[in-house]
Amino acid sequence: MNFTRREALHSGLLGAAGLLLVPRWGASSPLATPRVAAGAPGAARAKSVIQIWMWGGPSHLDTFDPKPAAAYDYCGPLDKPIPTNVNGIVIGELLPLLAKQADKYSIIRSMTHGINAHETASYMVQTGRKPGDRLVYPGVGAVVSLFKGYNAGYRGLIPPYVVMSELQGRFSEAGFLGPRYAPFATGGDPAQTPFVVQGVIAPGITDERQRDRRALLHQLNTLGSALKYTASLDAFVQAEDQAYELILGDAGKVFDLSQEKDEVRERYGRNTFGQSCLAARRLVERGVPYITINSKGWDTHRQHFQIMRQRLPQMDKGLAALLADLSERGLLDSTIVWWSGEFGRTPRIQWEPPWNGGRGHWGDAFSAVVAGGGFKGGRVVGSTDAKGEQVAERPVSPADLIGSMYELLGMDPDGPLANPEGLDIHLTPGAAEGAPTNGRLKEIL
Repeated sequence: MNFTRREALHSGLLGAAGLLLVPRWGASSPLATPRVAAGAPGAARAKSVIQIWMWGGPSHLDTFDPKPAAAYDYCGPLDKPIPTNVNGIVIGELLPLLAKQADKYSIIRSMTHGINAHETASYMVQTGRKPGDRLVYPGVGAVVSLFKGYNAGYRGLIPPYVVMSELQGRFSEAGFLGPRYAPFATGGDPAQTPFVVQGVIAPGITDERQRDRRALLHQLNTLGSALKYTASLDAFVQAEDQAYELILGDAGKVFDLSQEKDEVRERYGRNTFGQSCLAARRLVERGVPYITINSKGWDTHRQHFQIMRQRLPQMDKGLAALLADLSERGLLDSTIVWWSGEFGRTPRIQWEPPWNGGRGHWGDAFSAVVAGGGFKGGRVVGSTDAKGEQVAERPVSPADLIGSMYELLGMDPDGPLANPEGLDIHLTPGAAEGAPTNGRLKEIL
């Protein structure tokens, strides 16, 4: 049985007793060598993606598509949008720091898929495919891991697809690509000290004690000492070495946010979202191709505005700091930052019981934000009607956005996607697959 490093981490096999059970990282796979079709868009402008997933669906009217003229039943108390540093672009009043960074990102105000259920909408936004097909398709992160991970020259000890801090559980992120391309979920909370990363950080156990445990393991491994050299045994030894490099060496230190100056950590915000953004920047610096931040708490059927007054300032601070920090370090040009949820919220506020001022699910029209990696900043794509209920111009499907990101990553969106059934399918769906598509985002590429 073959295990990758990610699988070993995810299953907890990096404990001392399990280290010698883990074969060499990067075992072979029928999907191991991705093919890039002729006519691929050329040299990649982007090397990494930071996906900021607003788990539950954020309100577009309260964030990046405010409608102050729609009156109280639509705006509620958040009826004073603010100008940005780009003439003509206004955003929600609780995002003053992002307002100063609008030249770095573009807003897509015309995202649409018409699905109002969490599971199916999440699947649609993260795969570009309609649910209910004979195959379970992989999400963007798994596809990027296939094309940019171990089989494409990635040599980092950190897995190429990292999620902070837990999987959604709403769909299989790897789909038919299988567990080799599934994300490594860190667990823990980056706002806590230490950030207890599953399989890497053991709370209450010092580095010295970890070294003592390894020494004891070697003393007890009399069978391994007696065996003659074999390629398989060499694989076990290398697996152990790499596992302990994550635990005790420099590789695992990427998760040690205490290495950052206090003023940097304060800049991002001393909360789970802000410190997740900081950890994502550190992972990009290590060359990790795909990082997802799962930010929970956006399914605001009740107490919507009370929650927005807490969560939006945290999001504003963390995301603004991330964009500025990436830019200052020369990383924004090679890093796509993608902000989105599975849908928006009902434009009309649900004042009636039992919601008493909440917003429901709304897949007809919602917003996404993209920055870096070749995306132009300071632009708005599409628009919604006067109340934010329907797309008024330039509808954008999830497949359109995903295909645009693949293009910036140097992956051909129309190229073949290997699958266990050998079907003729592509990285993004075309008209033949019945998926809605209105063309990639050439206006901001």
